[in-house]
Amino acid sequence: MRTAGWVLLAAVGLTGCGSDDAAAPDAPPAGEPRAVATAEVAGPERRILAFGDSLFAGYGVGEQESYPAQLEAVLRSRGHNVQVTNAGVSGDTSAAGRQRIGFVLDSLEEKPDLVIVELGGNDLLRGVSPAETRENLEAILAELQRRDIPVLLMGMRAPPNLGEAFVREFDRLYPELARHYDAALVPFFLEAVYDKPNLIQDDRIHPTAAGLEALVAATAADVAAALPDSD
Repeated sequence: MRTAGWVLLAAVGLTGCGSDDAAAPDAPPAGEPRAVATAEVAGPERRILAFGDSLFAGYGVGEQESYPAQLEAVLRSRGHNVQVTNAGVSGDTSAAGRQRIGFVLDSLEEKPDLVIVELGGNDLLRGVSPAETRENLEAILAELQRRDIPVLLMGMRAPPNLGEAFVREFDRLYPELARHYDAALVPFFLEAVYDKPNLIQDDRIHPTAAGLEALVAATAADVAAALPDSD
């Protein structure tokens, strides 16, 4: 299954005030670039690894419109000297991420200063038990902890149609893992778009380029705060 994400953009909308009239970020006229405040980039370069599924890979949008690419641009516009490597793979479950995390880290020329972990949406689509998702994410976080690499964990949320017990068990695993592994946490990565159909592609799952821009706007400060102090 190629989809990343998460039927939650279609299903979890039932939990919010989703509406076709939901407000979206103001967009510039066609062909006119969005105004970006710029600050002088300073300090040593910090390396960020964006490790996730198609929500990072940029499914259905251009390479420069992916979350990691837009994140790098925004952080640099705020003066942060960062390089964001996109290690998103469309369709990845937490199990697939567990299998490739070591290979990805070993293939990098330098150890990243921060890894953003965004997985679990495809587990929901496939009906993977929360216990299995927890085990896989725990293995990823343990490997990053073993290598002394700080982590920002992007939380997901289960749709209500999966049942009260499932939702309760799934939703609590991200904050619990973040506490246990001393990782920074964004409680619900898709908070900025899940109830805004105008920021979702026609597949009703993946954010548009504007939707990814909204996600970056909502989380860039969390990423900056998760970066360790430079030596």
